[in-house]
Amino acid sequence: SKLTNLGHLEMTWRSRVRFHPLLVRILHKSRLRYYGKPEKAVDMPYQAYFEVADGSGMTSMVLWSSLCPEWYNSMKVGTVLLLEQYAIKDSYPFKTQPTPGDSQMKRFATIEISLNVRNPPTKISIIPEEMVKPEWGLPEVKYRFITRSELDDLPHNYSCDVIGLVTFVGRAERTRKREHFEDFWLYRWAHAIDGTSDHPFILELFATSQPDVFERIHPMTYLVCTQMRVVRDLTENPSSTIYLTTSNESQIFITGWHKGQPYTKDTKVKNFIQWMKSQSEVDQIKKTVIGGYYPFPRPPDNFSDY
Repeated sequence: SKLTNLGHLEMTWRSRVRFHPLLVRILHKSRLRYYGKPEKAVDMPYQAYFEVADGSGMTSMVLWSSLCPEWYNSMKVGTVLLLEQYAIKDSYPFKTQPTPGDSQMKRFATIEISLNVRNPPTKISIIPEEMVKPEWGLPEVKYRFITRSELDDLPHNYSCDVIGLVTFVGRAERTRKREHFEDFWLYRWAHAIDGTSDHPFILELFATSQPDVFERIHPMTYLVCTQMRVVRDLTENPSSTIYLTTSNESQIFITGWHKGQPYTKDTKVKNFIQWMKSQSEVDQIKKTVIGGYYPFPRPPDNFSDY
């Protein structure tokens, strides 16, 4: 069938009611959002954002309502989709923006693709990777992996991806989303090493829409975290309180989940695997810790400063 592309859609969407099919690759995936309220009767109040791209550039795609439980877990970073009977809308200005791995890619920020059960009922097809043809011109998924030795030089709020061997994982903790409200974020601290520094990555991992992975992070697993943000306490000694925290588009993977993921082709991931092959598992196990209370960032040394 005749295909369109994102660049053409951005220029012509206001003058059209129906659109040609669209072939895109998923580059980023947000956590699932629940927007239900007691006073509103919505059957499936779920929403998820994706950043999708073709040869012309990248834009946002929104999965709505009952399409979320049906499709969310099948739509992975790297998945190629054929979309038919979708809607185009003005983009929502207040959503979070992931940092693209390819800084040269054009971004169509004024529109977003809306996938709905009705008005119109979207038809979604997943194209297996072995059937994807080079002439379609779909971009590859690119990452911004850093090593632990590079972290100290990165600015506050810098977006990056990391891989490391877990040496510590703390218990799950809760923090209120907003003061005096009953909603909580669930998170846990973890340390991961990659052999490039004496210091580990300190990771604040909030529960994303991957409960099966979040609950199974344990020492000696290979941990990959994407779209992490650098956090520096700029008031104190910046090097002593630097850590990474998850963003709305973060994905977490552990041993058993890595097969077939696009990042397995990345050079820094391959370097980490080579380093791990040179390590003694018995020696590393002796250095691992699990559970317990982890106060971080650490309070000052004396009480008057505190």
